[in-house]
Amino acid sequence: MPHGRYLEVMTAQRQTKQLQAVRNAFESAGRPLSIDELHQMASEDLDSLGLRTVYRVVRKLQDADEIAVVSVPGSSDRYELASVASKHHHHFHCTSCDRFFDIHGCPGGLSKLVPEGFKLERHDLTLSGLCDACA
Repeated sequence: MPHGRYLEVMTAQRQTKQLQAVRNAFESAGRPLSIDELHQMASEDLDSLGLRTVYRVVRKLQDADEIAVVSVPGSSDRYELASVASKHHHHFHCTSCDRFFDIHGCPGGLSKLVPEGFKLERHDLTLSGLCDACA
């Protein structure tokens, strides 16, 4: 086995527990997560998990198209499973706990809000308020 391939295999083996802990966090949360939330949740499975490792695992999962970025204007990005991101949906942001939740469905009819002569190509909708735990 060439030296480079050996290191690649060894690195992948060392990352298995960390990678699985982050994957478990995504699957159990069922909502978009920040890096800090991922770190906290994944650390429940693997208490030695460092924040820098979470960043590296997230980058690997993005490169493998397993997760997608949820851009949050004025705040840090969140991440969600690509299988969820591939279906059109929106988000709810709790202004108290700062968590994001998926909203399935779309109000539609947004093209009537677009100025005359403009063409709507896509939209992002984030509702804000209090989640059930904070309300």
